[in-house]
Amino acid sequence: MNQTANSWVIKLTLLLTSTLTIMAGATIAPSLPAMQTYFADVENAQFWVRLLLTVPALFIAIGAPIAGQLVDTLGRKSLLLVSALLYGAAGSSGFILNSLFSMLVGRAFLGLAVAGIMVSSTTLIADYYQGEKRSSFMGLQAAFMSLGGVVFLSLGGAIAELNWRSPFLIYLFAWLLLPIMLVALYEPSHTTVIPTDHVQLPQVDQMPIKLLGLICGSALLLQIVFYMIPVQLPFYLAQLSGAGAAQSGLAIALATLFGAIASINYSRIKQRLSYFSILGLGFLLLGMGYCGIGLVGNYLMLLVALVPVGFGLGLLTPNLNLWTTSNVPAVFRGRALGWLTTCLFLGQFLSPIITQFFSQTLELKAIYGLTGVAIVTLSILLKNFQLPICRAINSHPAPANR
Repeated sequence: MNQTANSWVIKLTLLLTSTLTIMAGATIAPSLPAMQTYFADVENAQFWVRLLLTVPALFIAIGAPIAGQLVDTLGRKSLLLVSALLYGAAGSSGFILNSLFSMLVGRAFLGLAVAGIMVSSTTLIADYYQGEKRSSFMGLQAAFMSLGGVVFLSLGGAIAELNWRSPFLIYLFAWLLLPIMLVALYEPSHTTVIPTDHVQLPQVDQMPIKLLGLICGSALLLQIVFYMIPVQLPFYLAQLSGAGAAQSGLAIALATLFGAIASINYSRIKQRLSYFSILGLGFLLLGMGYCGIGLVGNYLMLLVALVPVGFGLGLLTPNLNLWTTSNVPAVFRGRALGWLTTCLFLGQFLSPIITQFFSQTLELKAIYGLTGVAIVTLSILLKNFQLPICRAINSHPAPANR
């Protein structure tokens, strides 16, 4: 490994860059009710305003495989710089645009930018670090993403009380990072990246398709379920207790805060549990939290129910990334992460569409509760059928030290 990768400047740059991905949708979440009021004269405003939050996810899903190809062929750093430039311009466009549909176009370009940032930054981390250092750093990356969510959601919620447009300016943070990215980061040499993860990798010309299918399917489901929090929770809290934008932002930020705590400790947990076991545990925590949301009747108890939701997300995010990078040859790494990114953000895009369908016949309280029951059931099935699933994907249950 190139020793310059141990520089604190490089590490901090990569971690701050990773926070840009969670900002893509969640920053404006507390503003959604005020936006809906502002655009009340637009037909189906309720649906279109929610789509503002998630349309970046659709274009991340579209752009991520392309970004994965570009990052493997043109280089990691150049794609990251161009993506950060576009991110600031597209993300802040909502501050000045007056048409709901022109804002949707700006959010689409934001999604393409996030695809480039997420694929290139995660690929750089996988290239710079190996073995236990990679596991620890990816846990730290997920923690910073969660902590970034706490900061930006809280800030977005606070300034949304003054003006619903103000949170769009937070996206200009990407431009502050651009000079640091340019100076601090370097393009890794693929010939020097030697895996030391102590896992059996496929041959250099092979992609573990079945394993990636499991990982990407899990990522898709994770985001469909989790994004019910930023998309639907502000409306549910308004029904439950009359909570405003600041209280909604605090609630969503709490989930991401506990996600950060779990991610920071991911490396320690990984030493004791296999990737597959962590997958089941993460879904169990997520499901328990959603069951709690469906049962509680006041704001404070709902905050308590969000704790296991955060823990589940905080374990699953680094687990899926590390599972992918540790089992895919470096030559395919960008493309594999591109498909993983596609599934993560396709799930975000599909989440409000699916919940909107069910909300026509069910209350949000019931939707949260039934989702929790379904996810807990899934975690039990994963536990009971671990061996046949691992055989089916030509993998074996990893020992505790893997």
